[in-house]
Amino acid sequence: MELLEAVRRRRTTNGPFLPDPVSREDQRLLAEVAGRAPSQLNSQPWRFVFVEDRATIERVAEVSGASMTEAMSNGTFFERYKRWFRFSAEEMERTRSGMLFDRMPAPLRPFTRQVFTPRGQRLVNALRVPQTLGEENRRLVAGSPLLLGVMLDRAEKRPGELSEFYSLFSMGAAMENVWLTTTQLGLGIQFVSFPMEVPGAWAQLEELLRVPDDLELMAVYRIGHVPPEQRRPAIDWSSHQRKRPSQWVFRETCDQPETAWDE
Repeated sequence: MELLEAVRRRRTTNGPFLPDPVSREDQRLLAEVAGRAPSQLNSQPWRFVFVEDRATIERVAEVSGASMTEAMSNGTFFERYKRWFRFSAEEMERTRSGMLFDRMPAPLRPFTRQVFTPRGQRLVNALRVPQTLGEENRRLVAGSPLLLGVMLDRAEKRPGELSEFYSLFSMGAAMENVWLTTTQLGLGIQFVSFPMEVPGAWAQLEELLRVPDDLELMAVYRIGHVPPEQRRPAIDWSSHQRKRPSQWVFRETCDQPETAWDE
């Protein structure tokens, strides 16, 4: 696969993976491409842990599912991210950003616009939407043949110093290499993010992965082989739109948007 093709085909996998294991050869390749990312002074501040143990994956899945249920039921998730939620194709086309909720259970569809109100939250909870989403999330993580924990060396990631920015920048570059390589290998990948949304949940993952004090757990990803036909969850979203270049690219100064590339 050409590099540009992999960039254009890169996606987040919202659905389930096949049960097939990710080969050690592919795992080694993911580690290699991550290690080839740029880093300040060649510090290489990233650390990876590959997890295949079923008991650990099941426990991470439980923490993730419970975190999603809690964040959805107490309203913190909706309040934090509501500016990125879209409920029509017209809105998605106008903003060209965010997540289009194009798959919703029938009882919820008439109330999507009210989801951010107290009444909407009560309705969502009464219909047990947080529990539905949390259980779906738990199953997705539990069904993953491989988890990838990404950590940074605290000696390099020093809060308030430039080294913190450099470390985060380097980690992002390393993970983009990983993400593009999963695309080339026919694998799917998704960020296991909900434990970050609930106080105390992330610490449980750090304990499960036995992260030492000199490292900081920054992210956990689930990785696996994607089925030929992907089954979408009962509540799902799409995010295929991208902003036009004139919305984020400028020519010479930030006063002049680059409009020629919008065609």
